[in-house]
Amino acid sequence: MDPEIIVTNLKHRFTGVSATISALLPAQAQSLRIGFVGVELPGVAKARLHHSNNFYHIGLWHAIWVSRKSLPDGRKRIWHVRRDPEMLLAIILRDVLRLPIKIVFTSAAQRFHSWFPRWLISRMDAVIATTSLAARFVNPAAIIPHGIDTEIFRPSTDKSKAWTATGLPGKYGIGMVGRIRPEKGTDLFVEAMLDLLPDFPDFTAVILGLAQPQFLGYEQQLKETIMSKGLSDRIFFKGDIPSDQMPQWYSSLLLIVACPRYEGYGLTLLEGMAAGCAPVASDTGVFRNVIEDSQLGYVVPVGDAAALASSVRKLMENIQLAKSFGECGRKYIVEKLSVDTEAANIKEVYKTIWT
Repeated sequence: MDPEIIVTNLKHRFTGVSATISALLPAQAQSLRIGFVGVELPGVAKARLHHSNNFYHIGLWHAIWVSRKSLPDGRKRIWHVRRDPEMLLAIILRDVLRLPIKIVFTSAAQRFHSWFPRWLISRMDAVIATTSLAARFVNPAAIIPHGIDTEIFRPSTDKSKAWTATGLPGKYGIGMVGRIRPEKGTDLFVEAMLDLLPDFPDFTAVILGLAQPQFLGYEQQLKETIMSKGLSDRIFFKGDIPSDQMPQWYSSLLLIVACPRYEGYGLTLLEGMAAGCAPVASDTGVFRNVIEDSQLGYVVPVGDAAALASSVRKLMENIQLAKSFGECGRKYIVEKLSVDTEAANIKEVYKTIWT
């Protein structure tokens, strides 16, 4: 085992960062020797199955051990990290233990970093920003948007049949995917659905995501509000969905709504678009860039539940428009935001470091 690239995922909980790593591993292993360190991800099994000669799931100590020496051709191994603790670990290995490695960090945050992350980022050999806005807060070697595995996230042939298969009522599904908390705008989604669903009996709303302990009260308050409006049979909280089941959920939805008050990137909306969902999103993260470029959805002001409801209403009133947005959105993701494109662009950053 002699990996060129060490990819770390040391956080146990599955997050958006985990999802981006999972999607990238098989694509990167097509042309690079990847050593993956961390918690098992869906992409690990795919990379292991299709690229066994190039992909190794190794322990942290093994990764440190093989990094004691440069590669046989003299190149230094690259550690690609995506979280503050992983940056710190790699800096210690390079600068304290003097291992011959280079460090690449992917930054998605669209806000000013506090002093410690700024210091960590300043110690990187290269930084990749995921959007032009994120690039304003770092000094990136490249701007590379996150890509989507379009083989995993695919549309169903019939949205209404796929929705019926979920066992939930109605003909069409409207979904919100992500953690249940104020920052993600779960309350805004619920407020919009309370306004819309009485007028559209064929639609049902579903919230797919975990409420962490500190937000259980927030979730319960939302459920009580829904109950008081008599819509508990139209708005469902499905909890934390296993990552391998998410593609099926996306493919069942006609509409995907993402209305966070702040978002670093916003992978769930793109996954939904890859699965043929028509998007409505708040003006944060990567949403405006994608939706304005594709002209296949609506962007609303952050925190504006009325504007959100108004835009979603346009698609609920016009099923054919929603389906058209979904079909064309899928094509856009395949052509411009595939994970293969992301992997190729990241490889160019690696090449720059090596040369």
